[in-house]
Amino acid sequence: MRTLRPNLDNEYALETVLEVPIPEETFDDTKVNHNITNSWQTMKSWMKPHSTDQKHQFSDFSGRSSETQLLLGVIGAPLVPLPVSSAHPAIINPAAKDHPIESSMAKYIVQQYIAAAGGEKALNSVDSMCVVGKVKMVASEFSAGDEVTLNCGVGKALKSKSVKNGGGEMGGFVLWQKRPDLWSLELVVSGYKISAGSDGKVAWRQTPWHHSHASRGPPRPLRRSLQGLDPKSTANLFTNSICIGEKTIKGEDCFVLKLEAEVSALKTRSSNNVQIMKHTIWGYFSQRTGLLHQLKDSHLIRIITPGSESVFWETTMKSLVQDYRTIDGVNIAHGGQTIVSLFRYGEDSESHTETRMEEVWTIEEVDFNIKGLSNDCFLPPSDLIKEEDEPVVRTKSSEKFVGSAKLAFNSRGNLSRFGGAKIVAIDSDSFGDL
Repeated sequence: MRTLRPNLDNEYALETVLEVPIPEETFDDTKVNHNITNSWQTMKSWMKPHSTDQKHQFSDFSGRSSETQLLLGVIGAPLVPLPVSSAHPAIINPAAKDHPIESSMAKYIVQQYIAAAGGEKALNSVDSMCVVGKVKMVASEFSAGDEVTLNCGVGKALKSKSVKNGGGEMGGFVLWQKRPDLWSLELVVSGYKISAGSDGKVAWRQTPWHHSHASRGPPRPLRRSLQGLDPKSTANLFTNSICIGEKTIKGEDCFVLKLEAEVSALKTRSSNNVQIMKHTIWGYFSQRTGLLHQLKDSHLIRIITPGSESVFWETTMKSLVQDYRTIDGVNIAHGGQTIVSLFRYGEDSESHTETRMEEVWTIEEVDFNIKGLSNDCFLPPSDLIKEEDEPVVRTKSSEKFVGSAKLAFNSRGNLSRFGGAKIVAIDSDSFGDL
């Protein structure tokens, strides 16, 4: 992982220190005319997130831009369904009659998980943490109906088609966290930087192709933290879950805990045009080790368009959590894999689409109880805008999108490579917020 780079503006000045380490593979430009200058110029653009010509720089970076935007929009910084309390999980009531058997079993499994993760004393001793890691993202498959074209407001009708990308996009990230309600993430993948965070009052995200905006509803923890990095928050999240049985995942026998977001919580995250129908999360805890082996969640949203049929998007994410190592008495997962399925249906059957994506991550460094990490480190961007209920309309191929849909992808000529005509029907950031 690289941290020091030459100063691009003044070769005699001090070297640049990158806050987000970039994997060595990112600087392998053998496929781009054997010229390393492009990588340095791309890196320079990362350091200027508010430059006026930023969207032009990113849209022209490579033909993979629309794919990378979608990857980051969906699996870059998604949130869990519900807020998580920083308090310790409630002690199990020994009287089984006080709780349904499914709830009692879930509480016992959570207690076993706490013990396997290091115990109450070790987990409670962690007040903050910093995690440095690298990721590889790939759009493994995209399938859609044939002869489906529409105008995305960029002056060109696009046709969706199947895509298989075997190379993948490399990147790195830095995650800062102070209790589950204070966190900050910076993720850089193939020339794109996405920032997200929460100050305890609002969760937000910022991308090169979209203004800074806040998520609807109360702030929720980052899903990446619950993929084996924050055992205490994971235990708190599943305290009120139910045990729905057992299942073997990759040869590991697991207990399955299920937690579903309440209707009232879903309403606070919905808008006039986007309705959150459901959001469910499952935790698969190993019967052998007691640790979290897989995290799965699924949410269904409905796009409401006046005068036409509704369109539904269902996103399913499965994260295999692996390579546990003990850091200061706490078991932390140092690797894993997430597979995402994004399915769109509604209207006629030919317009149904399915996108499959994959992320593999490894953790390079983990440190707890960071000195000097104050609440001011988690302040949102100054240009943060509370999203309005802009209309998101999908019409016939001869018409245009209106509202926030126009902000989703601006890569001229690149959208067709990943079927942007389908994905642009809803802002890609909306998937991550859900």
